[in-house]
Amino acid sequence: MSDLQKQIKDAVIVAMKAGEKPRLAVMRLMTSSMKQIEIDERIELDDARVIAVLDKMVKQRRESISQFKTAGRDDLIKQESFEIDIIQEFLPQALSEEEVDTIVNQAIEQTSASSIKDMGKVMGLVRPQIIGRADMGEVSGRIKTILSTS
Repeated sequence: MSDLQKQIKDAVIVAMKAGEKPRLAVMRLMTSSMKQIEIDERIELDDARVIAVLDKMVKQRRESISQFKTAGRDDLIKQESFEIDIIQEFLPQALSEEEVDTIVNQAIEQTSASSIKDMGKVMGLVRPQIIGRADMGEVSGRIKTILSTS
C-alpha cells in the first residue's frame, strides 16, 4: 500500500469516528476507485498512480460542474465543488502559474520543440511533473500557445 493510500485510509477512519458522513462518502469513492484499478489491472498502486487517479476524479468533477452550470443546477455544483475540495486535500500542493511556466519552458528547451508538431514530446516531459498539481487542460493550452507563436 502506498503512503498516500495509507493516508487516505487513515482519514477514512477519522471521518468515521467523527461522524462526518459527507466527507466519508467522498473518501470512500476515492478508495473504491483505487481498489477498482488494483483489481482490474492486478497491481498495487504507487503514489504516482494514486495521484493520477485522484487527478482524474477532480477533472471529472470539473467537467460535471461546467455541465451543471449550463443546466442551472446550483445544488449539484455545490456537491461537486465539495468533492473536489476533499479530493484535493490528498493531492500535492498546487503549482503556481510561474512554476508551471518554468516547467513548460524547460521541457520546450530540453526537447528543442519548435512547432506544434512537437507538442507530444513536450507533454511527455511536463505531464509527470505536474499531474495532480495543475489543470492539464490549461497547461496543454499554454504549450500550444507557446509552440504556435515560436
